[in-house]
Amino acid sequence: MSDEIQGGKVLPVEIADEMKKSFIDYSMSVIVSRALPDVRDGLKPVHRRILYTLHELGMTPTKPYSKSARLVGDCMAKFHPHGDSSIYDAVVRMAQDFASRYPLIDGHGNFGSIDGDSAAAMRYTELRMAKMATYMLADIDKDTIDFTPNYDEKQDEPTVLPAKFPNLLVNGSSGIAVGMATNIPPHNLSEVIDATVALLDNPDLTTVDLMNYVKGPDFPTGGMIMGHEGIKAAYSTGKGSIKIRAKADIEDMEKSGKTRIVVTEIPFLVNKARLIEKIAELVRDKRLDGITDLRDESDRTGMHIIIELRRDVNPQIILNQLYKHTQMEETFGVNLLALVNNQPRVLTLKDMIHYFIEHQKDVIVRRTRFELNKAEAEAHIVEGLRIALDHIDEVIATIRSSSDESEARENLSNRFGLSEKQAQAIVDMRLKRLTGLERDKLESQYHELMTTIAYLKSVLASPSMVIEIIKNEIKEIQQKYGDPRRTSITVDVSRMDIEDLIAEEEVVVTVTHYGYIKRLPLNTYKSQNRGGKGVHGMATKEEDFVEHLFITSTHHYILFFTSQGKVYRLKAHEIPEASRTGKGTAIINLLSLSPNEMITAVMAIKDYSPDYFLITATKKGIMKKTALQEYDSSRREGLIALTLDEGDELIGVKLTQGLDNILLATRQGIAIRFPEDEVRYMGRTARGVKGIKLEDTDEVVGMEVIGDEGELLTMSENGFAKRTDLKEFRVQGRGGKGIIVMKLNTKTGLLIGVKVVKAEDELMVITNNGIMLRLQVSGISNQGRTAHGVMAMRTGDDSKVVAMAKIVVREEDSSEETESED
Repeated sequence: MSDEIQGGKVLPVEIADEMKKSFIDYSMSVIVSRALPDVRDGLKPVHRRILYTLHELGMTPTKPYSKSARLVGDCMAKFHPHGDSSIYDAVVRMAQDFASRYPLIDGHGNFGSIDGDSAAAMRYTELRMAKMATYMLADIDKDTIDFTPNYDEKQDEPTVLPAKFPNLLVNGSSGIAVGMATNIPPHNLSEVIDATVALLDNPDLTTVDLMNYVKGPDFPTGGMIMGHEGIKAAYSTGKGSIKIRAKADIEDMEKSGKTRIVVTEIPFLVNKARLIEKIAELVRDKRLDGITDLRDESDRTGMHIIIELRRDVNPQIILNQLYKHTQMEETFGVNLLALVNNQPRVLTLKDMIHYFIEHQKDVIVRRTRFELNKAEAEAHIVEGLRIALDHIDEVIATIRSSSDESEARENLSNRFGLSEKQAQAIVDMRLKRLTGLERDKLESQYHELMTTIAYLKSVLASPSMVIEIIKNEIKEIQQKYGDPRRTSITVDVSRMDIEDLIAEEEVVVTVTHYGYIKRLPLNTYKSQNRGGKGVHGMATKEEDFVEHLFITSTHHYILFFTSQGKVYRLKAHEIPEASRTGKGTAIINLLSLSPNEMITAVMAIKDYSPDYFLITATKKGIMKKTALQEYDSSRREGLIALTLDEGDELIGVKLTQGLDNILLATRQGIAIRFPEDEVRYMGRTARGVKGIKLEDTDEVVGMEVIGDEGELLTMSENGFAKRTDLKEFRVQGRGGKGIIVMKLNTKTGLLIGVKVVKAEDELMVITNNGIMLRLQVSGISNQGRTAHGVMAMRTGDDSKVVAMAKIVVREEDSSEETESED
C-alpha cells in the first residue's frame, strides 16, 4: 500500500494494482510506438519518421546527396526524440543492401559491411531517398492518410504512409516488444505483387493458393532455404522455422589436383568475418580435419570464401561438417506479428496481403475524393470565368462603378449569381484572358475538368475500378523494380543421412599390405581379353603391395578385420577417392588402429540383417560362425571380432544364411567342401573350430560359400586360371584333409585364391606391384579339378598375382555381399 497525492488529497493506492496498470501502459507504448511494424506500410515509427523527414527536406532521388546528420537532426527535433544513435542505426540498416532486400535509402559513403564493420559517423556519410521509397510516400499530400500531432504538438506526422507496394513482406521486419517479438523475412517483390494481383482478382484464394506465387522468403544475401515445411507453417499459422544454408560449390584445382569449397552466398544476417574466424578456430582445434587453406577473396563483384582441402578427404563430408558446426547453416524463426488497427496480431500470408489491399483501397478512395474536390473547385472557378467572358462589357462596367474590390465582388455576385470565389477570380482576371486564344483554352480546360470529374465520380462509385487502379499501379512498380529470386529453395538434406548426399555407384576399393586405402569408380577400368597386360592401378611405395580388392557401393558398410582380432567399420563413401595411379590414404587416418595392428580381411555389407551370419576363416584353418548383428557397432576403437591363436591371422570373411556349403582352399592347391551347419554358432569373441587339416607348410588362402549354381575359378600367383564344375568337389566332413583343386608346379606358382563364378561374370586381378587387369570369366577355360589352367594374366619375373575380386551385379537385397580376397 502506498499514498498518492491527487487534487490536494492523499489517496491510498495498492502497489500491485498500480504496477500492473503502469506496466501494461508501458508495454502497449513499446508495442505500438516503437517495436512492431504496421501491417499497412510495414514500417515501425522510427522508419516512418525517417522517410517522412526525407520527404519534408526534399531529399528525393533527383536531388544531390545531403549529409546524414541533417536528416537525423531534423527527424530527432521534429518527430523522434529518442536519441540520434537510434535514428542513425535505423538509417544505416535501411541503406545496407545486405540487410534490406530493397533499400529505401540511397547511401553514399561508408554504411558498414557484411563483415560487421560499422558505418562511418553521420557527419561523414551522405544520403537521399531511394527510388523505391518514393512509392512509399506517393500522394501523401493528397489527404490519403491520417496525421497526428508529434510529441510536442508543434506539427503533425503521418500515422501510416500510403505505401504503394507491400513493404512488410518485401523488406520484412524484426523487433522485440514486451512479451512478444516479430521476425518477418524479406520476400521477392515480383512474387509478392503477383500474389497481390491474384488476391485482387479472386478474394477467395487461400494461403495455400497464394503460395503458388510467393515461393518463400528471398533474402538479400541469397543462400538456400532447406525444405518447404517451415515455409508452409509460417505462411499458414504465422509461425515457423526456416533453415538457411550458405551456397557453396566444390571445385577441382587443376594445378594441384586438390579440391576446394567456394562459398558465394551466406545466410541472412551472418557476419562473414566471424564465420571465417569460426572455421579457422575449428581447424586449429582439430575439430575439422582436411582443410589446408582458408582465405577471403571477396570483392565488389561478389563473395568468394575459398576453403582448400587435402587430396585424401571427401569434400562433401567436409562441407556437411561446415554446415553442422558453423553459421554456414542458420535457422530463421519466422513470427509474422504486426499491428492491425494498433493491436498486435499474428498473421498468415493471406492476412498480410489482404490488409495491404484494404489499405490501398482506402488510399485510392481518399486520393480520388481529394482530386475530385480539387477538380470541382477548379471547375467552379472556370465556370465563373466563362460567365464573365460571356458578359465582359457588363462585368467591366460593374467593376469600374465599384468603389473598392470588396464592393466589386459583391456587385458581381449579385448581378450574375456568382459565388464569392468566382467573383474574386473575375476581379483577379488579367486582360490577356480576353483574347480569343485564351477563351479557347478556357473552354478546353472546362471540358477536361468535366471529363476528369466524371471519371473520378465513377471511380468512387465502382469498387472494381478501384481494384483495377491498384493492380495497374503495383504492376508498374513490379515492371520497374522486379528482379529474380536470390534465395533458392531446395530439399532439406539435413534430414537425410550423409550417404543420401553421395551418389550411389559401384566403386573399387583397394587396401595395401602397409595400410593404404583408396576408392575409384568402377568404370575407371575397361574390360580386356584373356592374356592382357592390364593397366597400372596403384602406385605403391617400395615393398608394399595390394592385399585386398573388392567392388562395393558407396552406401555400403566396409568391415575391416585386423591381425589382432578386431573389427572396424566405415561407410564406403568415407574412404577418400583417389586417382587411378595414386597410392591412396593411410588407413590409420581413417581407423583408430593400434601400433603394429594390420588389416587382414575386409568385407562390405549393406546392413546388419538378423537373418545372416558371419563366417570367418584363418590362415591355420580355424573357422567360426557368429550372428551378423553382433558386429553392429560404430565404436571408433573397434570391436573384438574373434580370438586368434599365436601366429594365426584372418584370411576370409563371408555372409551366410546358415544352410550353405563352405569351401576352403589352400596355398598348395588343396580344397575341402563341407556343410556350414557343421560349424556351430559361437559368440563374437570365440576362437572357433578346425575347418581343414593342413600340412605344416600349407595355409588357407581362400574361403567360398558354395550353392547349387556356378563354377569354381582358381588362380595361381603366376597368372594361371581355370574354371571347374562345383560338382567335382564332393561334400566331406569338416576337419578333413581335402582334395586337389588345382595342379601346381613352378610354372603356375602357388594358389592365390578361389571364386565361385558364372560365365557372364568379370574379374579384377591385381599384382604385388600394383598392376590391375579386368577379365571376362567367359574367356577362361573350363577344366577339370586336377588341371593346370590357362594363362589369364602375364606376370613378369618380379611380379606375382596377389588378389582377385569378382565384379558382381548389385541387387537390392539387404544381405548382399561384395567379394573380398587377400
